[in-house]
Amino acid sequence: MRISRLFVDQPLVDNGLISLETDAAHYLRNVLRLKKGFQLTLFNGRGGEFAATVELVSRKEVRLNIGQYRELNLESALSIELGLSVSRGERMDVAIQKATELGASIISPVLTQHCVVKLNDERRLQRHQHWQNIIYRACEQCGRNIPPQLNVAVDLAEWLQGDLADSRIIFEPGKAASLKSFPQPAQQVAVLIGPEGGFSEQEVIDAQQAGFSALGFGPRVIRNETAAIASIAAMQVLWGDMG
Repeated sequence: MRISRLFVDQPLVDNGLISLETDAAHYLRNVLRLKKGFQLTLFNGRGGEFAATVELVSRKEVRLNIGQYRELNLESALSIELGLSVSRGERMDVAIQKATELGASIISPVLTQHCVVKLNDERRLQRHQHWQNIIYRACEQCGRNIPPQLNVAVDLAEWLQGDLADSRIIFEPGKAASLKSFPQPAQQVAVLIGPEGGFSEQEVIDAQQAGFSALGFGPRVIRNETAAIASIAAMQVLWGDMG
């Protein structure tokens, strides 16, 4: 029987007791539907994980007995920052979920000229929390104990001016150069994926001036969530921990 995993944004200590905060309690009680005596694994994003047993499940409280700490690190030696143009609804959710499963270290949603999604300050924070929860659920599923850093969505120009890896890639349809011809990064790489309507010509120029190399993805035009998934998988095969 597969042991359920649960992310908790709370301190964890060996052989202690924990009363889950509201969101985690709801998830354990109403989604996982765990009962008293069930065993599970807890992690809080600070490395490693803990065995735990459900002691109490009620409408007012969910309480767990924490067991022994286990050192387990599934992080890739290749640090990948994904600059992902914001897309609509489930497409963005899928891209973030799969990027987490494939080992991305940083996920940075970016707003570009042809993005069909427009976010004011309030919506940016709402989306950030929604995407953060997707990351936690993806980590529970794939076994990661350190969730990738999720940045709040910013305009592309601001992201390009940030502290990015020396190795920088932007994918553009029709480019002859591919990942196979790109020099192997030392430890970090930043990859930029365009929106559903593609980058504007000026955005590609701006990215190249910021040190990004324009690479292609073969003869077919693929959607942005597919490009995000395929690019991370390909980099992990070539340079990371999927070879």
